[in-house]
Amino acid sequence: MINLLAINPIAFSLGSLEVRWYGILIALGIVLAFIVVQREMVKRGMHADFLTDLLIWAVPIAIISARIYYVIFSWDYYKDNLGQVLQIWEGGIAIHGALIGAFITTYFYTKRRGVSFWKVVDIAAPGLLIGQIIGRWGNFMNQEAHGGPVSENFLNNTIIPDWIMNQMTIKGVTYHPTFLYESLWNLVGLVIIILLRKVVLKRGEMFLFYLVWYSVGRFFIEGMRTDSLYVIGELRAAQLVSVVTIIVGIVIFIVRRYVQKVKLTYQDK
Repeated sequence: MINLLAINPIAFSLGSLEVRWYGILIALGIVLAFIVVQREMVKRGMHADFLTDLLIWAVPIAIISARIYYVIFSWDYYKDNLGQVLQIWEGGIAIHGALIGAFITTYFYTKRRGVSFWKVVDIAAPGLLIGQIIGRWGNFMNQEAHGGPVSENFLNNTIIPDWIMNQMTIKGVTYHPTFLYESLWNLVGLVIIILLRKVVLKRGEMFLFYLVWYSVGRFFIEGMRTDSLYVIGELRAAQLVSVVTIIVGIVIFIVRRYVQKVKLTYQDK
């Protein structure tokens, strides 16, 4: 393996302000997701400003809920360091918390505007995956969200590029690039969603696919990570949320399909 210097997580500085690659990549993911989703919304007859108006509420609420989620599952630390609860700039947010906050905000916002919640989240599903695909590379730059140490056999046989494995080498120990596994899993999910657009689906089912697909991948990848948040003992919060999400997503899919079948049967009588 080529021995290169680790990539500096700080992209550039403006005086005393340090601009990190993590923030740049997160912002890039959000911008690209916004462009894709907004174009699709306009294409489907929605007002061009709908997404912008929604994000004015959804983004700050998602950030707050992401922090609340992290603090709740790290309470053993924060209960003795209450002054750090609001210090979000020191790190400590969780994507599940952000998604929960964003979905709740979207639900109430669509109800207020008289727009179908399922239609909006269907359109948003590809954008969510795009944001997650790109955002995970921010973890790469920070050398975080990695798995446990890899074996010598793994290093000798992996097809993962040297520059990635080098960045995952911290203090002489090379770790599994779980950020990469999740990014690639979401990329496959994005391709499938694009293909599913050619299939006749009930409104909301593309979003349900996103929920289940992401959660299945996250469940297994989370089991490899060394920085997990825990509920009780060795029960990882992200795995618990993933299992619940998978079950809820499948149940909603089945129930909605069953209800639709019953309605059609009744109408045919």
